[in-house]
Amino acid sequence: MICGHGMVSQRLLEALCRGRVRPFTRIIVFNGEGSAAYNRIQLSLLLAGETNEASLALQQDQWFRNNGIEVCNGEPVVTINREDQTVTTGSGRVQPYTHLVLATGSRPAKPGLPGADLPGVMTFRDLEDTRTLIESAGRHRRAVVVGGGFLGLEAAEGLRQRGMAVTLLHRSGHLLNRQLDRIGGQLLQQHMEERGVNIRTGTAPKALLGRSTVRAVQLDDETLVSTDLVLFATGITPATELARTAGLECDRGILVDGQLRTSDPAVSALGECCQLGNATFGLVEPGYQQAEVLAGVLNGNTPDAEYRPVDTPTRLKISGVPIFSCGQISPDGDTESVVWQDHEQNHYCRLLIRNQRLTGAVLLGDTRDGPWYSQRIQQQDDISRYRDFIAFGKNYCEAAA
Repeated sequence: MICGHGMVSQRLLEALCRGRVRPFTRIIVFNGEGSAAYNRIQLSLLLAGETNEASLALQQDQWFRNNGIEVCNGEPVVTINREDQTVTTGSGRVQPYTHLVLATGSRPAKPGLPGADLPGVMTFRDLEDTRTLIESAGRHRRAVVVGGGFLGLEAAEGLRQRGMAVTLLHRSGHLLNRQLDRIGGQLLQQHMEERGVNIRTGTAPKALLGRSTVRAVQLDDETLVSTDLVLFATGITPATELARTAGLECDRGILVDGQLRTSDPAVSALGECCQLGNATFGLVEPGYQQAEVLAGVLNGNTPDAEYRPVDTPTRLKISGVPIFSCGQISPDGDTESVVWQDHEQNHYCRLLIRNQRLTGAVLLGDTRDGPWYSQRIQQQDDISRYRDFIAFGKNYCEAAA
């Protein structure tokens, strides 16, 4: 039985159904959302009007029927009885399980600001959020997006494409501060401002003002920004409530070991809701890796397999600008920086080197060599033979070597 049906949960189902031997005679998925698993990464395209809902589906209904999987949409699990090995859903259904997988994902982190409960204050996390934003964009003219990470930038661009006047607020000094260095963040800001998004970095909201609906954002410097809606994209919090209530060990996320087992051997957890050591996971790629490991453990194909967190490269596309980052993103006292920039094409590259080994790469505009740089970082190759050509990418370096 699986609680939750997001992208990681779907990858687990596909991995479990891949082999000829099926260890489970029945698989039931309880899904709190009204739609079966869909591509959340494409929600920004849906918001921008560049795709439709039908294209988001990860599998058709026939696939689930062919594989004997029962998906119960709009029916979340509300309690777990570990002693009886049953779950109870929101409709009152009591369902026994042999093994339970928690894939409850995360919820948007919404700062507890004055006025945060006003109508018109929204988040951008799932399909229902996206539908609400599209409907609101058709009725309103101005929007404030809080958060200059990937999700905030995508939301700002999508609302802009819907015809709204968008102001984006970011607490840090530059955009995508977890993926880009200062220059890369400034170049991205310049590009977005040229497309019509008003960006204010180094600032944060202090309060949201309005009576029957939100009308303005008060900033920490007392500036007021008039608006018709406010969208928070300020991070995520692992959804652990179900696990905590059931008595499973939790920290920031549901604690698991390398085989994704919780403190109860009959219960596993994976994706954004889980925590391994000190690590939680906000990207889909680690969740996919966890799904493959867990499927191998559950179906017996690789019973000793373990998941180990690795440095996952970030590959994004914001306002049409490809972005790639991996490893260290800002220099320190022990690193050398190799910087290459094409002002006409708006291409930027910063590579960080320590002891003739690549430790980080930030690419903006042209990211074709990103995977090759990532491989050098992971393998810690000695680059001294082609050190002078490293900024020009794989082909130049291989020719020099």
